[in-house]
This record gives sequence, structure tokens and C-alpha cells, in this order.
Amino acid sequence: MSIRRTAGAAGGLVAGFVAGAIVTLSLQSAARVPGPQGSPLSDAPPVPAATERQAAGTFLAWTPGGLPAGFRASLPSVPLVERDVVVESDLAWLTRSFSSTGEVVDDPPPGLSIPLEVAAVDPAEYAPFLPPVDRGVVADLADGYGVLGESSAELRHLGLGAVLRFGSVDVAISAVLPDELVGANELLVSRTRAKALGLTHDRYALIQPRGPATDRMIMRALKPLVPQGLPVQVRAPGQTPYFRQGDAVLPPVQLKLLFGEFAAAPDPARPGYLKIDPVWERAHIATEHVPILGNVTCNVALFPQLRGALRELARRGLQDTITSYSGCYARRYNNRDPHQAISHHTWGIAVDINVPQNPFGAPPHEDPRLVRVFQRWGFIWGGTFVVPDGMHFEYRRPPER
Repeated sequence: MSIRRTAGAAGGLVAGFVAGAIVTLSLQSAARVPGPQGSPLSDAPPVPAATERQAAGTFLAWTPGGLPAGFRASLPSVPLVERDVVVESDLAWLTRSFSSTGEVVDDPPPGLSIPLEVAAVDPAEYAPFLPPVDRGVVADLADGYGVLGESSAELRHLGLGAVLRFGSVDVAISAVLPDELVGANELLVSRTRAKALGLTHDRYALIQPRGPATDRMIMRALKPLVPQGLPVQVRAPGQTPYFRQGDAVLPPVQLKLLFGEFAAAPDPARPGYLKIDPVWERAHIATEHVPILGNVTCNVALFPQLRGALRELARRGLQDTITSYSGCYARRYNNRDPHQAISHHTWGIAVDINVPQNPFGAPPHEDPRLVRVFQRWGFIWGGTFVVPDGMHFEYRRPPER
């Protein structure tokens, strides 16, 4: 049995995201960027580009693994901070969903649920970070309603009046907002509502400074709020397409649209790992032979892009830049920690290469020529992450033409 969806368009999208909004991010044109001929990702939507940098506006701040204890309480006391909202974000397990007419839409197999990335905010703190036309959702959040991001609404085929069920907790949808306004999370609720859903981790903060500021100024101001040695990532307006934690990689909702959505459950026999719907696995995961690496188990949609990168390495005589391969598809959480997000390896869209020379968290030692080839083919390199992951190459966008 697979996830069941009814047909029908997502309705009732909230209009009015206007230029000059307080959140200073925007998406590129919806025009599709072609990939290599025959690639299943040839019609994949382009990754949104960062807008031009501005001196003032909304800044993003996050730390790996979540914001430290006490960060939210201390943030308003930072002299440089005029306004702030700290965002909780965790997985919640969707057991069923209903359209506005009561028809069942999502219906995962018995024993499995659909992992959703759910964010939570204090409604009053969130209001200044919305365009005035969209601030009506603040009252709905305070009343216990939920807000879908546009991509989530597209994925679910749901809109206003829909109901998402998480075990014994129902969340009715009152609005759909652009992904930029909800950090590309799938569902936004209030902090009060989040308690019933089991959300507990503060992941990132949005900050509006007192007067003109830069990312470095914000970073220096936040350093006293975090333990020594914990890196702080700060993004200025226009530096990143989505203001959220882990902003270098695609958010889960985009991965679902590109590579498929699965139902899953924590694996009690292997803490930190997941059981995945076998129907989804059969449709999306395969083992095929590729140059240099040999047999690889990945998402079927990734193979053309992966083969393209490896063939270019071979054509240029760079095959010796790869000395070991350690896998692609792995059903687990990030760092095998159930308190973290689901690893993008679970979608089968990332490969680990030259692991012995590039342990997680250590300075990376990949050949720059290898990195450049993979980047040309649309992969992001983990060596550029806040916590370096030099072995890691992950799908980010369609390849360059």
C-alpha cells in the first residue's frame, strides 16, 4: 500500500506577496532550466538565486544542531537587535490529511507516517517579519490554525480548510504563504500548538537590526550568546534563497517535489535509522553501474547527473581523484540522531567520496578539480558547510549547460 492522494489543485492561496516586503528574499522566474538530454531532472525547477545584498532588513542566524539553550531569551537584550523571532522546527509525523470537503488525501500505509518539517513561532513576534497584507495569519496562528508553504500546498494538493492529522492532533489550515515567508517549512504553527505536536528545538532566528548592519556585525553581536567554539551562520538580506537552518542545501519540501515523498517510521531495531515504505523504495531507488564508482544505489532520478559528473572526470583523466566510495542511499537521520532532520541520503541524492581523507567535521581534502566537476553537474560540496563534510556531494540544482 502506498501513500494515497486525491486529484485536485491546492486552493485558496494567499495572494499579495509584494515587492519591498520586510522579508527581502524573492524567487527566480518559474521558467524551467533544462538539464542534460534524457535526464529525469531536465525539467526540475531552478534553485532560487539570492537577491542583491541590502544594508538593512531581515538577517538569518542559525547554529548547527539547533540554537543553544537560553538563546531565545537572551536575543532581545542584544543592543544591535531591534526585533527578532526564533523559529522552532522539527519533524512531525502525518498520519492522515483531509481536503476542505472532508475527503481523505494522504493515507500512509499501516505502521508508517509521512515526516513533515513543521516550524513554530510566537505569532506576535512573527508579525513584523510578514508583509502587512499577510499579517492576518497571525491571529489564526494564535487560535491554533496552521499555515502551509506554497510548495507544501502543491505537494499535498491541499489549501484553505484542509486538515492535517498527526496522531490524535488535528491542524486546520487557514492560509498558504510563499515559501520565503515560512522558511520553506511545510507547515507553520504557533509555539503553543507546537507543544502538542512534539516540537522542542529552536533552529534559527530572524533578526531586524537597529539601523544599518552587516552579517559580520550581527555575527559579532551574537557570539556571546553561544558556547565557545559553536559556529554561528549569519546571512544578510539577499545572500540565500530561504531564511532557514541549513540553508546551503535544498529544504525537504523541495526534495519531495523533485525526488518523491515517502512514508516512514523510526526503526526500533536501529536507533537513528528509519524504515521506509517499500513501495516508494521500489519506485525511486535502484542499483546501477556508473563509471569509476561501480555499482551504486541511488535515487533513479539522480543517475544521469551522477554519470555525467563521473564521465567528465574519466574523460579528463581525473578518475584517480576518487580513491574510495562509501555509499549514496541510507535510511537515517542526520548524524544518526533522531533529534535532527532526516538525512538527504534517505532520498538517495548524495554520495560520500574519499571518506578516510575527509572525516566529518575535519578540514576537507578533496581535489579541487574533482569538486569543480561535481559542482558543474549541479552538486553542492559539503566541504563548504558550516561544519565541514568534505566527503559529501549532494544534488543542489540541474547541471550547467
